[in-house]
Amino acid sequence: MDGSGSSRARTLHSFSATTLDGQEQDLSIYRGELVLVVNTASRCAFTRQFEDLQRLQLAYQDHGFTVLGFPSSQFLQEPLADDEIIEFCRTSYDVTFPLFSKVDVNGPDAHPLWRWLTSQRGGILGGRISWNFTKFLLSGEGTLLRRYAPVVPPLRIARRIEQELGITGGTAQLAPPR
Repeated sequence: MDGSGSSRARTLHSFSATTLDGQEQDLSIYRGELVLVVNTASRCAFTRQFEDLQRLQLAYQDHGFTVLGFPSSQFLQEPLADDEIIEFCRTSYDVTFPLFSKVDVNGPDAHPLWRWLTSQRGGILGGRISWNFTKFLLSGEGTLLRRYAPVVPPLRIARRIEQELGITGGTAQLAPPR
């Protein structure tokens, strides 16, 4: 296990992260699962994306998919403490997917996972994360498949998720309520 982000860390499964309840979790437990890693915040224009991230979680979790949320205060939009974040996400958006302790996603103090993710696929600011709700889709082997900008709605990723999971016709259950 190499959680340092060194050149030996080549997949999601090479890292660990601290859960919101303070436990260090080896991310290799997601081996074999398609994973969507997202930096989140409770006071962002994109915070409502929690709703659709949860829809993805519910629709595909039984098929080997999970969302991993990493709150970040780097854009000054996550004022809550870890215990408040989990309460906010559960009561406001019924979030059931795993959430981790607040991390930096850019700069010298960036979590090693985020340094690795941004080194794998640049965005509009090169490798840097431009804003909250940047999304990274990773294969069951832990390799990066695609990076999505914050403005990309999570439900737009559903077809790619289905393709990777070998599911056909599943997006109907993801349609927004009328």
